[in-house]
Amino acid sequence: MSMMQTRRRFWTTLSLMSAAGLFGAPRLLAAEAALETTTVRVVRVPGICVAPQYVADELLRAEGFTDVRYVEAWQTGEFSEQVGHGEADFTLEFAAKVVQAIDLGGALSVLGGVMIGCYELFAKDEIRSVADLRGKTVGVQIAGANPHAFLIAMAAHVGLDPKADIHWVTSTDASVKPLELFAEGKIDAFLGTPPEPQELRARGIGHVIFNSIVDRPWSQYFCCVLVGYQEYVRRHPVATKRVLRAILKAADLCVTEPARAAQRVVDGGFTARYDYANAERGSLRQMA
Repeated sequence: MSMMQTRRRFWTTLSLMSAAGLFGAPRLLAAEAALETTTVRVVRVPGICVAPQYVADELLRAEGFTDVRYVEAWQTGEFSEQVGHGEADFTLEFAAKVVQAIDLGGALSVLGGVMIGCYELFAKDEIRSVADLRGKTVGVQIAGANPHAFLIAMAAHVGLDPKADIHWVTSTDASVKPLELFAEGKIDAFLGTPPEPQELRARGIGHVIFNSIVDRPWSQYFCCVLVGYQEYVRRHPVATKRVLRAILKAADLCVTEPARAAQRVVDGGFTARYDYANAERGSLRQMA
C-alpha cells in the first residue's frame, strides 16, 4: 500500500509539473500518438462533488488540449443524457443514472470508475438509520436526479418500499427548498451533495446517519464513472485516453492534496466557497 501511494503521489506530482509548465508537454507526450482533436467539452455540473473534472483543466491542457470548454448542465440534472445527445463530450455521472441514460437510447461509452460517493443523509435526532425512514418525509433537490436515485436504492436495500414507505419532497419550484425545510424542522431527513452537507454542518443542523464515502456496502463501489459521447470516443481514441488519464490524475490530486485541489476549483469559478471545497476534498482522503 505504501508503494502504491508513493507511485500515486509521483504521477500526480509529475502531471502537475507538466501542467505548470516546468517542462514541456510535447516532450512528455512525444512517444504517444498525436491527438485527433484538441477540443474537449465537459459538462459544468452545479456541484463540487465532481471536482476531478474541474481540477483536470490544466492537466487536460498538459495532455495537448488547447480548447477546453465547459457546457452548462441541463436544469433537469440529466448529465449523462446530455452527453448521450452529443451536447457535450464527457462528464462524471452517478452510475445508476448512466444505466438509465443508456436504456433511454443515449449514445454513451462508460470509460472507467473515478470516485466513490459524496452523498450524506442528514436526519433529525430520533432517526438513527435508513430503516427508520419508514413513514418519514425526506427531501432531495430534484425528483429522479442522482441523490434521489441513490436513496431509492438504499431504501430498497434495507427492505423499504421507496414509493410507499417514504414521502418525498423535491424542489418543484423556486419556493420549495428541501434543505431549508429540513433546517426549519418541517421534514425529517435530507440527502445532500456538496456543498449542501458542508452548509448543514456549518449551521449545526441535524446529524449524519449515512455517508457514502465510508459506510458499507456503498463505500465499496464506484459512485461516479466517466462517460463519453460514443461518436467522440469512436473518432478520437487517443484524445479519449488522454481525457481519462487527466481525470484520474485529478482524482488522485483531490485525495493527496485537497487544499490545492480546492483552490483550483475556486480559481476556476466552479464554486465561491473555498472552505466548503476544501472540506469536501479533504474528506476524500478516506478514498486513498
